[in-house]
Amino acid sequence: MTAAGPPREYLDWSENGVSASALWRSANGAPAPKRVVPVDDTITADAAYRLASQGVALLWTSDFQNARQILTALEHRTRPRPDKTQRPTAELFYRYRQNRSHRARILSLLLVPLEIGNIIGLRRAPDVVAATVAAYGSIAEASVVSLHEVLGTIGAHQWRTKGIRVAALNASIYPHYGTFFPVRSEYVYLVATAPLAAPRVAFDIGTGTGVLAAVLATRGVPRVIATDLEPRAVASAQDTVSRLGLSGRIEVQLTDLFPEGRADLIVCNPPWIPATAHSLLDAAVYDPGSRMLRGFLAGVIDHLEPNGEVWLVLSDFAELVGLRTRADLMTVIDTAGLRVIGALEAAAVHSRATDTSDPLHAVRQSEVTSLWRLRTK
Repeated sequence: MTAAGPPREYLDWSENGVSASALWRSANGAPAPKRVVPVDDTITADAAYRLASQGVALLWTSDFQNARQILTALEHRTRPRPDKTQRPTAELFYRYRQNRSHRARILSLLLVPLEIGNIIGLRRAPDVVAATVAAYGSIAEASVVSLHEVLGTIGAHQWRTKGIRVAALNASIYPHYGTFFPVRSEYVYLVATAPLAAPRVAFDIGTGTGVLAAVLATRGVPRVIATDLEPRAVASAQDTVSRLGLSGRIEVQLTDLFPEGRADLIVCNPPWIPATAHSLLDAAVYDPGSRMLRGFLAGVIDHLEPNGEVWLVLSDFAELVGLRTRADLMTVIDTAGLRVIGALEAAAVHSRATDTSDPLHAVRQSEVTSLWRLRTK
């Protein structure tokens, strides 16, 4: 029996007294807007922002490039204003998340038509066929999508076409749409340099694009099983493995956390912020209630060979913003029947660590990613 997909939602609106309807599509699973009004080049940025702030979606009906200009204006109006008030770090993070949520909501409400054949039916619209097929599949019914999301699919398609260089692999990877890719190098560096015994089998839990599994294989691990809960991630990891010529050593499985069997080395780089995820890519960063972290640690012993080792790769960002303490982490590790035998650290080198306009700049500058080496007690 085939599993039922998400319910199909339709948008209804009226233009010049004529009723119209189209299928709502969102790669992130966002719900359909409740109210839609058609707009064109005559609308001002202020009017567009006012309507979007009221939850009204704006269906663009004229020139595509002018729609991009309106979106840019909305982005400008949703940027956080500089706040020099000295606030507790936890409050700064809360305000940051509030602004991100508000900004995402406003920007998602400028819509464009996506017609049969994955064509945007507007003047001066770019060719988005390949990019939108990767995100939505082939369009066989008149649809409406968020312009902001469409532009995201274009950017993602460029990454997939051009590739992303991974120094630890001396090669490029080509991430699929909706799969978190290594824009940060710290965690890859740690797995590439941590002391490695001679594991016969390694598990990479939550593999994403398969980068860490590939690093383990290139370091000499003869058999690596990589798992992920997201079908897109599994497809992306399989593509990575194939391109790198590692299909004989790496197996990618669609499963929640652990595959069957045991391993000498089990690696996991879980989402590091225990907060709600608002999008597909957010899920690689945000872990509500530390579900994945706790689930991984609670079950890892059952899959670890005697004298095996666990590598938990985790940023301390959550500790710096008051969402978790180091003592909390050590308690979860201890409760799982594990002990720390060593740790490697890498300071943040990503672009946000040097962005002084970021309200969380001080936190990002202090952030450290650690590879915790764990064994059973």
